[in-house]
Amino acid sequence: MSNEKSRTATVERKTKETSVRVELTLDGAGNADIATGVPMLDHLLSHVAVHSLMDLTIRAQGDLEIDAHHTVEDVAIVLGDAFARALGDKRGIARTGHAYVPMDDALAFVAVDLSGRAYAVIDAAFAAPLIGTMAASMIAHFLETLAANTRMNLHARVLYGRDDHHKAEALFKALGRALAQAVALDPRRVGVASTKGTL
Repeated sequence: MSNEKSRTATVERKTKETSVRVELTLDGAGNADIATGVPMLDHLLSHVAVHSLMDLTIRAQGDLEIDAHHTVEDVAIVLGDAFARALGDKRGIARTGHAYVPMDDALAFVAVDLSGRAYAVIDAAFAAPLIGTMAASMIAHFLETLAANTRMNLHARVLYGRDDHHKAEALFKALGRALAQAVALDPRRVGVASTKGTL
């Protein structure tokens, strides 16, 4: 379900592995109410909401007795779908955005293009296999899956850092700030930011 005028979307997905519900408001106040059963994912997505000024509510239940993979992946699928629905025909949006964000010892960069084409380039190395209780490898997988389901270009890079938590946090703060720029409405733009006339 989506409401293009208010740029909101509510999306649910249920499988034998997970149950996920996402409520997204693009023109929000940065409110985050997130409970996925994966504390690090909740923490990182809260940063996306706060730094994008989008309101984000997520409820997820998954087969965490196996590991967090299915839950993290399906949250990315549903969140990406919610972004795509909330954006509607993308009339008036800036379309692209980018941000550098430091977090103590770490520096991250994210650039996005809400082009309607799915592509992800992720350059983020982590020293330890886990960040909290979540596999560090899930950071790249989450971002790739989000890009595929939002149908956007997403380039994300950790330039440097010592602490894995700081690197991941900087990356998701940068994602939030890049998305805030990309979804912003420009009152001067009548149609879409494309020579094709459609996105």
